[in-house]
Order: sequence, then C-alpha cells, then structure tokens
Amino acid sequence: MSRQLFVTTALPYANAPFHIGHMMEYIQADIWVRFQRMRGNTVHFVGADDAHGAPIMIAAEKAGQTPQEFVAAIAAGRQQYLDGFHIAFDHWHSTDSAENVELAQGIYRELRKRELISTQVIEQFFDPVKNMFLPDRYIKGECPSCGAKDQYGDSCEVCGAVYGPTQLKNPYSTLTGATPELRTSEHYFFQLSDARCVDFLRGWTAGRNRHGEPRLQPEVYAKTQEWLGEGAQASGKGLADWDISRDAPYFGIPIPDAPGKYFYVWLDAPVGYLASLKSYFDSGKAALRGEPRSFDAYVADPGVEQVHFIGKDIVYFHALFWPAMLHFAGRKVPDNLYVHGFITVSGEKMSKSRGTGISPLRYLELGMNAEWLRYYIAAKLNAHVEDIDFNPDDFVARVNSDLIGKYVNIASRAAGFIARRFDGKLRGGSEVDGATELQSLRGAADEIAQLYDGREYGKALRRIMELADGINAYVDREKPWDLAKDAARAEHLHVVCSVSLEAFRLLTLYLKPVLPQVSAQVESFLNLRPLVWHDARASLPDGHAIRPYAHLMQRVEAKQLDALFEPPATETPVALPGGVEVAPSITIDDFAKLDLRIAQVIDCGFIDGSDKLLRFTLDVGEGRHRNVFSGIKSAYQRPQDLIGRHVVLVANLAPRKMKFGVSEGMILSASHADEKNQPGIFLLDVDSGALPGMRVK
Repeated sequence: MSRQLFVTTALPYANAPFHIGHMMEYIQADIWVRFQRMRGNTVHFVGADDAHGAPIMIAAEKAGQTPQEFVAAIAAGRQQYLDGFHIAFDHWHSTDSAENVELAQGIYRELRKRELISTQVIEQFFDPVKNMFLPDRYIKGECPSCGAKDQYGDSCEVCGAVYGPTQLKNPYSTLTGATPELRTSEHYFFQLSDARCVDFLRGWTAGRNRHGEPRLQPEVYAKTQEWLGEGAQASGKGLADWDISRDAPYFGIPIPDAPGKYFYVWLDAPVGYLASLKSYFDSGKAALRGEPRSFDAYVADPGVEQVHFIGKDIVYFHALFWPAMLHFAGRKVPDNLYVHGFITVSGEKMSKSRGTGISPLRYLELGMNAEWLRYYIAAKLNAHVEDIDFNPDDFVARVNSDLIGKYVNIASRAAGFIARRFDGKLRGGSEVDGATELQSLRGAADEIAQLYDGREYGKALRRIMELADGINAYVDREKPWDLAKDAARAEHLHVVCSVSLEAFRLLTLYLKPVLPQVSAQVESFLNLRPLVWHDARASLPDGHAIRPYAHLMQRVEAKQLDALFEPPATETPVALPGGVEVAPSITIDDFAKLDLRIAQVIDCGFIDGSDKLLRFTLDVGEGRHRNVFSGIKSAYQRPQDLIGRHVVLVANLAPRKMKFGVSEGMILSASHADEKNQPGIFLLDVDSGALPGMRVK
C-alpha cells in the first residue's frame, strides 16, 4: 500500500546564505524523498525560512532595512542553491507569514485551554540605551570563575565555566556598550514539567511508528532519557518549564491577549513546518500533485506520516517541545525524527569564523558538478547520529573512482559498438536476461531499497559499486574491443554490449535518488520514460533503440578543489573619474576593525600541488610563528629571496582551512586593475626600522 509522507528539513535562520551543513541535510532528505517517490509513495516535501527573533531584528536595523526587507533579501538567494544541488522541495515559505501567525496562535490558545501556560516574573538584563531586554548573546563581561574579559553571558571560552548572564562581572551590552540594568518582566511559560507532559513524552520517545520501527534513533532516545528518565526530575536534570515569550521590541508573532509580548522564535519556528504545508495546499500546488484534500483534512489523516530531518544540535526542541505542543493542542505528532551529525572539513568542525567552511555557492560558481557533492555526502551518510568529514583528497579519489571509473565507464565502453555495429538497437531475450551479472543486479533491488529507506546511504552506494565492479569485470573478461575485430563473433559482441547497457540501466535506477540529473540524461540516452523502482524487475525488449551516447560526467580535477578553498573576491568595485576603480566607501570605524601588523618572513617556499600559492612562516611579534598562504607564486619564482623581508599582514583575518593546511592571515600586495593585460604582483614594502608586531595605522 502506498505511503503518505509529509517531510521537512530544519528551517534555516534567515540571517545568512546557506552553508555546506544546510546542503548536507537537504541532500540527505532529498535522496530519501526521491527514493520514496520512485517506490510509488506520495510525498509532500516543504521547507521555509526561520525569519523571527532578535538577531534578525538587530541585523536589519544595522542594514537600514525593516526585518521583512532583510529576510526577503536573504530568501531571494535561496533558490539558486536549491536548484543548483537539485533539491526538489515542493514548496518554500517563511515563518513570517499569515499562516504561521494563525497556526502558532491557535496552538497557543489550545495549550492555554489545557492549563499548560503559566506566567512568572523574571529578572534579566536591560539595555537602557537600546531600550530593550538583552538576549544572552548580546551581553559580555568578565567570567565569574576565571576573570577572563569579553566573555558571553552563558559560558566562558577560556575556562569553560557555565553561568547565567547576571553572574558576569562588569557586564556590558554588545549593542551599545552600556552597562545593563537588572529589571523585571512578566514572562509566559509552557509547563513542560507538568506530569502530563512528562508522561506523554516518556511514551512518545520510547514509541514506534506504524511500521514497527523506533520513532527515535538509539542515540537520540538515550539523549532524551537524560531529561525524561527515572530520577531525572528529582535530580534537577529533568524537564523545566519553557519560557516562550519575549518583550517588545521584538520581531515575532504577538502573543494573544498579551500586549507587548511576542512568541520566542523557537515556539513559532517548528510551527513553520505546518505553515509551509498550509501555504502549499492553499496555493493549489498540492492539488496539482494529485492531492485533492484540504490542508486540515490532510494533517488530520492518521495515515499521513510526519517526518523531520534535523541536526543533532536541535534535538531538545524537536524531541520534547514540539511533540508536546502538538499533542496537547490536539494535533498529530511526528512519526519520526531523523537526526544527523555535523559535517567537518578535513577533520575540523565546520566554522565560518575559523575558516573551515565550504561555500556551496562558490562550489557552483566554479562549475563543479553538484552531483559529485551529492554522491560524496551520500557515500558517508548512515542512519546514526555521526559527523561526516569532507576531505578534499578523498573527494577527488572517491568521485573519480566510483562515478567515472566504475559507473560511467560501463556506458562509454559499450554504447559506441551498439551505435556503429547494430544500428543503435539492443539485443534482448533469454541470452541477455540470463546473464549472471544481470541476475545479481536485479536480485539486489530489495536489499538496496531497504538501505535507502533506512537512510543507510553509504551501505547502499557501496553495494551498488560492488555490482558495478562485477559488470566491469564482465566487460574486461569478454573484451568487446577484441570481439569487434572478428566478424564471426558479431552476435556475441551484440549480446555483451547489450548486457552492459542493461546493467547500466539498472545501476542508474539504483543511483537515481542520489544522481537525478545524470539519471535524466541516461533516461534520454537509453530512450526510457523516467525510471521507477519496479523497473528493476523488467528488462529492455529485443530491438530497443537507444540514442547516440554523449559523455555523462567529467572527472574532478585537484585544481578545482584548490580554487574552492581559495577565498573569492566579494566586493563590487565602484568606478571613479579617470578610470580608477575603488571598493565601496567605508567609515573610519570599518577600517579600525582591520588589525594590520608588520611581519618578518622567517621562511618561504613552494607547495607541492599548487600552481598559485607560496607558504610563508611569519614572525608577527607574538612569541610564535604564523603559517600563511599567499597566491603570489607567479611573481616570485625564487621564494627563498623573500626570507628576511618585512611584509604587511592582516593579522585578525579569521584562520582559513585550505587543502594544504590552515592559513593564519593575509599578506598585502598590489597589482594592476587589468591583471590580464598588465600582469604583476608586488608585495608591500616596509620602511627600515619597523619591527615585527608593530601595528599599521
């Protein structure tokens, strides 16, 4: 019987473009959705921007925009990522929408009817200049444990102490620099510690879905028991009532019958799943996909499975608050939470501030194939809450070996013979269908389907590549290039090439959830309607005509990975009279953010595998040496001549993880505006007497 699935991913916060962590989650969910549709299941797959909260309100103000304008600008850039990586959401919406206001306020009213909303007067810091209560992230001061300065209001980055913002010594507002004042305010709470909520959540977290599978992965269930297990409440580690309100000024949804109060962003954010689904239904898109029911009828149907793909950092909200809110508001609860780990880059946690992130847009702008990344990420994903690592060398090796050397290679070895020798028509019948290799391929359909359904993508792809190895071994054994030299063996050549292309069709079917674009090209080449899973049981008929073969995928080049990790230019020049171009104007405050230092070159040399970079070891007067990469190799073919020179370094540039290591700053140099016709790179010189560590002002 066909399954009915409502699938979401975590809503990205609308204050920045997508990063590689977003794309990992979307690729994971998209593969699962595409597989379910190939199996004949009905899926509605929606997403949205998480648009509310103080950070967006403050960022919009700094940008001179309304929050709505700020969010709209971020949202306008989303589709290029989704289209670029073939992420097939049915609908994309925003939590700043009429649907979300209606649903969030409706859920709140139901919770209030169930006497699960209470009020409490709390004391918190208030910025008298900004005239607003301060979230913890906007308060800094001295650590109450070790005395370290400029520590945030929740934990110390120096000694690791955890505390409340009111415990900071000499606190200040990061927005205005003012000393915050302690003031009281009435806040609204969802009574998560109520015995009814605790009992419900104990049952829900331990429960199973309609297929008899655990609702939560073992690691996630174990985590929830830290808050729900026997003795958790008594020990003080159990569930606490959840503060769901914020005071004006705040960008969010007003709390009914509570002037000046707004829902905390984490209340309305998950409701955004339902709001996006409602917008999708109300727009008529669901009807176009064959769904005749209204939104209300659909979400009330007990046969509909609600599935959320999320990261491990938001388990608390999705495994506790969200199901409890839904249940006590009289709504369906999620059938499954599918939780994944983080993505690391060469073993380090992805972090924009530490320069260890990968820009998905940069990846696309470089012309890198989106399906290389889809495959690589899928090959590392499994059903557990494990971090996965993007390693540049491994990426090149795995994509070139699996996709080019094993998969695409099969078609390229057989298609030419079919076109030239057999009028583009395949041989069918028992001799082809009875090939042992094809029987193995068809016999693996249920195994691979089970792996996809269970999100064991890495195992699925390993199994598919094992099957591809078997087909390549068959081709090597039969040697069609030798068969083609003997006219008497033409019939056998026809069979071998037909077996190869039938195998290629089956491999493509199995890879289609991961490689939708290549699969569409193969469907055109093999003259097929879109492949679905039950096509694994059938075979192409005798005489089936195929179209001319065109190469399906290029190899990854190492230089493309080098370019991916090199920072692109981001500023748009402004043309001035006389043909001179300068970057957009800045203030003296902007310039003051740059920490330019004199540095002495201790060592300099070439880097194996890079045609642009030199590796510098610099003394910046810190009592240690810095490692810096600079793209000036074309101008300095004798790097040893630079040893001993003084250069100007951007010392407070965030460290950047590159293929060859971490670069800890940027060396300044000059070049012509028209570098193509006026080549040349020139290191900035330093007057005699300047010493390492001196600041450039």
